[in-house]
Amino acid sequence: MYPEIHPYSHGYLDTGDGHRVYWELCGNPQGKPAIFLHGGPGGGCSPVHRRLFDPARYKVLLFDQRGCGRSSPHASLENNTTAHLLADMERLRSEVLEASQMLVFGGSWGSTLGLAYAQAYPQRVSALILRGIFTVRQCELRWFYQEGASWLFPDHWQRYIAPIPEDERHDLIAAYHRRLTSDDRAVQLEAAHAWTQWESHTITLLPNREHQLSHADDASALAFARIENHYFMNGGFLEEGQLLRNAHVLRDIPGVIVQGRYDACTPMRTAWELHQAWPEAEFHVVDDGGHAFDEPGILGHLLAATDRFRD
Repeated sequence: MYPEIHPYSHGYLDTGDGHRVYWELCGNPQGKPAIFLHGGPGGGCSPVHRRLFDPARYKVLLFDQRGCGRSSPHASLENNTTAHLLADMERLRSEVLEASQMLVFGGSWGSTLGLAYAQAYPQRVSALILRGIFTVRQCELRWFYQEGASWLFPDHWQRYIAPIPEDERHDLIAAYHRRLTSDDRAVQLEAAHAWTQWESHTITLLPNREHQLSHADDASALAFARIENHYFMNGGFLEEGQLLRNAHVLRDIPGVIVQGRYDACTPMRTAWELHQAWPEAEFHVVDDGGHAFDEPGILGHLLAATDRFRD
């Protein structure tokens, strides 16, 4: 990756409906405009995400989506939907990046948000780089949170379902929703850590201690689990199959899709279906890759993509 850098500007976007969204600008103030979309939802940005772009050639905007990271109020579900995030992106593009177009880079939930934004505002997107494709369809949610990935990771699955009584396990997302929105903080935190650790232990092809600890503290786990579960309870606030059905809108946008073949969180089937619906985009399958962006094969393709569009 590119060397560590620090923002040259940062601040908060007042959304006008109770949220303050943290943003930062990195790289070259006269560089190519780009926006980075983190995963989750609820994951927040980290300094390592800045290193995916050539700082001499890119003007990169990173922001913590509503309720997570440095944004406030912490772990808030009020006025927190995909439509709200798209509106935030539009304001950030106009008021902070001050760009008529921007490269959009997103992985996992960031790929969902990137697709939704590009389909809503295709004229504002100069290029799309997407990794670990996720469209929040019910089949995708069932695979990871009800049955599917459980067959690959029965040991971690046992810890995931531990807080949920047997009679509620027929709908684990709903069972977790009841606990994550409980008035009892201890109940919230038990559920938040179990939910978060399930994902943290399954996103890499091989065990990775750094990823397993990435949301280990109470505040990070609570924001990640509450916001992610809130979106999944509501199908990502999207129509079922919307992002694949509307992929034709992307035809004139240069794009790169990067997918780990052994991604257990967002299995390759969805990336393949996006590739079929949007054949104009480059499609790279990493045969020894899982879900995490910093696995070597995946990272190599992502850096090649940002370098390509830089030039």
